[in-house]
Amino acid sequence: MQQDNTRNTIIFVVCMAVILIGYQAFILQPQQKARQAQLAQQQAAAAKTAPAPAALPTKVFASRQQAIAASARIPIRTKSLQGSLSLTGARIDDLKLVQFRQTLDKNSPMVELFTPDGAKNAYFATFSWKTPGPTGQLTDALSPDAVWRPVSTGALTETHPVVLAFDTVEGLHFERTIAVDDKAMFTITDRVTNTSGAPRVLRPVASVERHGLPDEATHRAVNVHQGAVATFVGPKAITQQISYKDWAKRSEKPAERAKLTHQTTGGWFGITDKYWLAAIVPNQKQAGEASLNYSFVNQTPWYQAAFAGPLTTVPAGAQTTETTRLFAGAKQNDVLEGYSKTLGIPRFRYAIDWGRLFFLTQPIFWLIDTFWKLVGNFGVAIMMLTVVVRALFFPLANQTFASGAKMKKLQPKIEELKKRFKDDPAKLQEAQMKLFQTEKINPLAGCLPILVQIPVFLALFKVLSVTIEMRHAEFFWFIQDLSARDPSTIWNLFGLIPWNPATAPVIGGLLDGTLHIGVMALAYAGAMSLQQAMTPMTAGDPTQQAIMKFFPIVFMFILANYPVGLLIYWTWSTVLSLIQQYWFMKKYGTENPIDSFLQKIGLEKKAPVG
Repeated sequence: MQQDNTRNTIIFVVCMAVILIGYQAFILQPQQKARQAQLAQQQAAAAKTAPAPAALPTKVFASRQQAIAASARIPIRTKSLQGSLSLTGARIDDLKLVQFRQTLDKNSPMVELFTPDGAKNAYFATFSWKTPGPTGQLTDALSPDAVWRPVSTGALTETHPVVLAFDTVEGLHFERTIAVDDKAMFTITDRVTNTSGAPRVLRPVASVERHGLPDEATHRAVNVHQGAVATFVGPKAITQQISYKDWAKRSEKPAERAKLTHQTTGGWFGITDKYWLAAIVPNQKQAGEASLNYSFVNQTPWYQAAFAGPLTTVPAGAQTTETTRLFAGAKQNDVLEGYSKTLGIPRFRYAIDWGRLFFLTQPIFWLIDTFWKLVGNFGVAIMMLTVVVRALFFPLANQTFASGAKMKKLQPKIEELKKRFKDDPAKLQEAQMKLFQTEKINPLAGCLPILVQIPVFLALFKVLSVTIEMRHAEFFWFIQDLSARDPSTIWNLFGLIPWNPATAPVIGGLLDGTLHIGVMALAYAGAMSLQQAMTPMTAGDPTQQAIMKFFPIVFMFILANYPVGLLIYWTWSTVLSLIQQYWFMKKYGTENPIDSFLQKIGLEKKAPVG
C-alpha cells in the first residue's frame, strides 16, 4: 500500500511540478530579476555620476508641448502618423501613432512614439555627417543643432515629400529630401555638394536616441524584450536583442562594450518597446559600422542605436548622395514582412520578440491571424486554434483517454487487491502491475495531455504578449482586450455592483491582484474540476485525493491574472478534452459524473447492473 501511494504521489508531482516550475522559471523569476536589475542599474549609475547629495542639481524637463514649441517645425500627417519634424537638426522627434490609442477608450490619446529633446523621456531620430578633424578623429561636418531652411512648402504626407537645405561655413551645401509612406517608413535622402574648392572626406551617420526609460519598461511586468534590437549582416544575418539593463551593464566593461559595435552590410538597428519600434535601415548593399551606445547624462540614461556609413571623398565641385530609411511605428507582422520583401530588409519580422519557442510562436500567430481574417474575431480565432491543437494531439489523447477509461473501470478490482494484500505492499504492487499489463494500461498516461500542451500554452502566452494584433483585440461581451487579464471580478459580482475592488482600504491591492478572480478563471476551474472527477485515482490515500481536488482552485488563482485569451484557450481545450474523455467512458461503459448527474435529474436512465 505504501509503495502504491508513493508511486501515485510521484505521478502527481511530475505533472504538477512541470507546470509550476515552468511558471516560476519563465514568468515570475524573469519579472522579479528584471525589476531588481533595473533598479540596481539605475541606482548604480546615479551614484557613479552624481555629485555630493547637497549639490545634486534637479533635472528640469520641459513639457512635451513646450519642447515642440521651442523650434520651428514642419507638420507630419499620414494615415499612420501625426506629428512634426524639427528644423533644428532636421530631427524627426514628434510622432504619434494615429491608429493606436493608449487605452480601450476610443477617445483616449494616441500612442506617443517620439518626443523632442528637452522633454522627459525624449526619443527621436537624427541624420548627420562626420568628417576627420586635424587629429584624424571624426568631428561634426554638420552641427546637430543646425537650423535647416525649408525649400518646399506644406506638410510631410504620403504624397508630398519635404525638402530642406543647409549651408556650412566650410563650403558644404546639404539638401535633404524626407519622404514617408502610409505605414511609417521614412526615406531620408541627402545630397551634399562640395563648394569649398578642396576635396572633403565625409561619413554619413544616422541614429535613434532615447533619453530615459519608458514607463512600460520600469513599472509593468516584463514578459517581452525591450531595449536594443538589431540585425547585423556578415556571412549571414544575425538578430541580436539587448535589454536596457544589459545594455547599460555591458557598456561599462571595455571587453563587452566592444561587442556592441559590428561591421555590417545592410541590416537594421534600433530601439524597441513592447509593441513599437524605431529602427535605422541603411542601404542594404552598403557596408558600415553599427553601434549600440549608452551613457548616463544629467541623471538620465541615454541609449543610442546608430549606423555610420563608409568614408567618402567628395572632390571640389562634386556631389555625393546618401539614402537612409527610418521605421517608426507599430510592429505589425504583415507590415514588417512586407518591408522585408519589397526593400530586402533581412529578418525584419524579428523586431517582434518571438522568444525561444519561435518555432511554435510564429506558426501559432500565423494560424490565429489566418482564422481572424476569416471570422473577424480574435477570440473565436483562438478557439479555432484550440481545435487545431486538439486535432494534432488527437491520436495521443485517444490512447490516454482509453487508458483512463479502462483504469477507472478497474477501480473495483484495484480496491479488491488492496484489501487482499493490505499487509504485503510488494505483492500488491506486483499484482497491480500484472493487472495493468493484462489490461494494456499505462498508469502514467494521465500526465500526457497536460505535458504535451505546456509548450503550446507558453507559446500562446508569448503570442498574446508580444503581437500588436492582439492588443485591444476583443472577443464578446465584457472581454474587450484578449492581451489583458479578464476585467470581471467576483468581488463586485462581475460588474453588477458599481464598485472597484482596487479602491478598498488596505486590501484593495490584494483584491485587484492575487485574489482577482474573473468569469473565465471560474469557468476554467469548473472545467478542470469536472475533468479531474472523470480521471481515475489509483491512490487510496484520502490526503492525496484531497490535494488533487484542491488544485483547480490553485490554478484558478494562478491563471486569473494571465491574458484572458490564454484562459479562453485553456478552458475551451479542457472542454474539448472532456467531450473526448466522456466519449471513451461511454464506449467502455465506465461510470462518470456527467451520466450520474443526468440520471439524478432524470435525463438519462441508469445502466442496468451486469
